[in-house]
Amino acid sequence: MKISIVMPAYNEENRIGRTLEEYCRFFDNIKKNKEIDYEILIVINGTTDNTEGIVKDYQKKYKEIKYLNFKQGGKGFAIVQGFKESLKGNSELIGFVDADMATSPEDFYDLVKNIGKGDGIIASRWKKGSKTERDFGKIIRSKGFNFLVRSLFLLPYEDTQCGAKIFRKKVVEKIISKIESLEWAFDVDLLYLAKKNHFKIIEYPTIWHDKKGSKIVPMLVPIKMASSVIRLRMIYSPFKFIVRLYNQLPKKIQMHNW
Repeated sequence: MKISIVMPAYNEENRIGRTLEEYCRFFDNIKKNKEIDYEILIVINGTTDNTEGIVKDYQKKYKEIKYLNFKQGGKGFAIVQGFKESLKGNSELIGFVDADMATSPEDFYDLVKNIGKGDGIIASRWKKGSKTERDFGKIIRSKGFNFLVRSLFLLPYEDTQCGAKIFRKKVVEKIISKIESLEWAFDVDLLYLAKKNHFKIIEYPTIWHDKKGSKIVPMLVPIKMASSVIRLRMIYSPFKFIVRLYNQLPKKIQMHNW
């Protein structure tokens, strides 16, 4: 069995090197034991630092590393491009993980080992058995967002946003062209489409290490995330025409990221 690990990277020159070293060292050992083959696909997006140069250096050491580089930014956009590239190969599993090592390679491999007969598996920071290092403010925001998602989409998951997910190739093939949101609601969109297509996605407790160096603005995040999932809910409803009309308004009077 082979897995493609998509890793979106935006201005990650200070962290990507250690992440690649840890992931490649771990999965090389797994590969030697003939448990699983792997490739790591870095999708650089909108970067202005030396992320590409560092990835190139690690390519010389580990042949399993590949990368794409786009001027356009956004995590959802990067993951979609990585998924499309992964579909060209022979990987049976296609997943993604954040570049900051919040999920260790050992914990990511736990997802591989526990996918069982499921069509996909997602790491959860809130499911019983998980361990997470997060401040109180982030916990409140995460729980509030999850309540909104559950209310709007009736998804059964306690944590849709954890940056570690794996899907079987058939799932990615089926839903990749149908994804509507590349912004804050990307993970919700991905899981909702999987549900609509009757795929079984397992939620599995994980160990999560909150990392410094985030490039998001905490005060704006709840607003952007809430508006994005509300917009997505409207897209998957008879009121989709409202979103279409909104998109025709001049950009200067549209709410950013809505």
